[in-house]
Amino acid sequence: MASTMQVLVATAEREVYRGEAEFLVAPGAAGELGIYPKHCPLLASLATGELRITNGDHIDEVFVSGGFIEIQPDMITVLSDSAERAGDIDEAAAIEAARIAKEMVETTQGDIDYAKAEAELSMTAARLAWLRKKKR
Repeated sequence: MASTMQVLVATAEREVYRGEAEFLVAPGAAGELGIYPKHCPLLASLATGELRITNGDHIDEVFVSGGFIEIQPDMITVLSDSAERAGDIDEAAAIEAARIAKEMVETTQGDIDYAKAEAELSMTAARLAWLRKKKR
């Protein structure tokens, strides 16, 4: 039997995933992280992207936008700004969020507001692209 580790994916609002995994791939800020059980302790920043949690032949996929990952030998904790499973994302709502974010970028004035709007547009576009990839 393969060795496993516990995985928790959460946001400030809710727990998105809790379970066992034999392998996990996370979008680290400096590149993709591949983690097996008994990995040395590590704390890293996350980029926007796909978190893949493998247990046997089953793979759970979660879209995360930023945050942190804490790796312990038998436990991985992902704390993300936002996290969603593909099945939980409403495509129509995602399209509308991307449209609103694009509109915000085009109409904001001032460096701080523009940077915030551009970050939101980047995240919504990545989320929508990931969702469309999963639907194929």
